[in-house]
Amino acid sequence: MIEGAGKVRVDKWLWAVRLFKTRTQATDACKAGDILMADLHLKASHQVKPGDILTVRKNGIHHIIEIVRLLDKRVGAPVAQECFLDLTPEEELRKFESWFAAKTGKPEFREKGSGRPTKKERRLIDAFKDLDD
Repeated sequence: MIEGAGKVRVDKWLWAVRLFKTRTQATDACKAGDILMADLHLKASHQVKPGDILTVRKNGIHHIIEIVRLLDKRVGAPVAQECFLDLTPEEELRKFESWFAAKTGKPEFREKGSGRPTKKERRLIDAFKDLDD
């Protein structure tokens, strides 16, 4: 653990606070442009410090994270949660609920035993969902 006014690589910090399962995934997210600070894409080697606010695009959700404490080694989940503040708005976290609930407001349902949708059925489902957009 780093205390004080030190700096740590962004990929190392994201891995240490358990936002990514591996450091390679954190590095790949940086390379893909999924880690931003003030609308600037960060390289994996970018040095972060307490008070920095990051936008992390992961699984279609834009998480807004404020760094509270720096870590350079992976720690347990309870300790990791104390090292950042999650400033993500509630509507961003619930973004997929409206996508999965069709026009009726009910969650999607498929009869048991009917198997996976065929390619044709998938296209019909996608076309139906796109009507809301």
